[in-house]
Amino acid sequence: MIANFVKASVVAASLVACAPAQDQNTMPETAPMQSLHEAGIITIESAHSVEQTIDRLEAAVKAKGLRVFARIDHFQNAQDMGLDMRPNTLLIFGSPKIGAPLMSESPTIGLDLPVKALAWQDATGKVFLSYNDPAYLKARHGIETASLPLTKMTKALAGLTAHATAKQ
Repeated sequence: MIANFVKASVVAASLVACAPAQDQNTMPETAPMQSLHEAGIITIESAHSVEQTIDRLEAAVKAKGLRVFARIDHFQNAQDMGLDMRPNTLLIFGSPKIGAPLMSESPTIGLDLPVKALAWQDATGKVFLSYNDPAYLKARHGIETASLPLTKMTKALAGLTAHATAKQ
């Protein structure tokens, strides 16, 4: 078992070492939406700024009676440290009615809950809202019996993010 871990660590280190060097403060010109979706991330283009998108999402979340746990402005935190990056804000929110049954079945889903939605701006100035696909979370954490909460989460996230990113 330890040998497999060491072997996996060596492979991972080799991949990192062989990867082309990139400036950590740069992002691709446009987000690779297909690869993000394949990684379990749903990304929607927003008609608003990062701040407005998160404001709209937060208002919608609260209107649905969900709890906002945190709002993290990565952009402001970077600026406070004298670092440069594009606007990027994370909203963490959820409901114990949905999360508790999922964590009862698979405690590791607590790594991905509460829900996190990230509004971010790419190099061209476009704004996107990204979040983990509940179907991905189901597979990642082996959820079998608590599928109803994931179905509710899927529907709620689709509605909340559509509201936050819509032109209206």
